[in-house]
Amino acid sequence: MQVLFERERHEGMDPDEALKRNGGELGEMDLPFATVLLKGVMEKEEEVKQAVQTHAPQWPMERMDPISRSILLVGAYEILFANDAPQAVVMNEAIEIAKEYGTEEGGKFVNGVLNAIAHRK
Repeated sequence: MQVLFERERHEGMDPDEALKRNGGELGEMDLPFATVLLKGVMEKEEEVKQAVQTHAPQWPMERMDPISRSILLVGAYEILFANDAPQAVVMNEAIEIAKEYGTEEGGKFVNGVLNAIAHRK
């Protein structure tokens, strides 16, 4: 989420370098997982963005809170393309991150969009 957020703010940045810089507190097993998620989101970015936009039609991507938008990209990617965690776990983690780092309403917004994506998958 941090790298996707940073990527929006700094065009041309190296995502791998940003992950190394931002992932300092990640453990031995978490850094490879974060790398797979980041690469997956970037490879499937258009499809993931389309899924988010389809399930939040009143909120164009550019109007979304940048933290919520980054969280939604990761969560939608995990729900649609990754098979490493149950959808409920993905949604709960995304909601908790949105509550901690996003706006006051971010958790509810992330919950609604990811829930809609999961139910229409």
